[in-house]
Amino acid sequence: MEKQLKVSAIKNGTVLDHIPADQLFKVIDILGLSRSGNQITFGTNLESKLLGKKAIIKISDKFFKDDDINRIALIAPQAKINIIHDFEVVEKKVLSIPASIEGIAKCMNPACVTNHQNILTRFTTITDSPDVKLLCRYCEKITDLKNLKIISNF
Repeated sequence: MEKQLKVSAIKNGTVLDHIPADQLFKVIDILGLSRSGNQITFGTNLESKLLGKKAIIKISDKFFKDDDINRIALIAPQAKINIIHDFEVVEKKVLSIPASIEGIAKCMNPACVTNHQNILTRFTTITDSPDVKLLCRYCEKITDLKNLKIISNF
């Protein structure tokens, strides 16, 4: 007989699924969830046919803005978001990295004007999943996933 741990459903909120297991705590940090008063359930190193190992986050009574969703997409582009109302999934979103990114990532070039002045960062996506590469519109340097630093609102 197979035993399973059941996690209670949320009445209203957001479920982030198919997060790479090694990116879970980065997503939690970027979204400021450690400072949230909302009920949060997360699991990591769960079996996944798509990723091998995945993580999942359930957040009660929280719905994310597009900028937050784009932050998640940069580090977990294969993640999926389910919007829950009255215990039912009312919307499913498959994340994708937008063609243009503003104010959510830092340029890796230490000489870039955005790292010395209060200027909104702007990037054009050159390649997305799995090898993210962003072209800075100011200094024209390419920031890759290894050097990507997400700007948190929290």
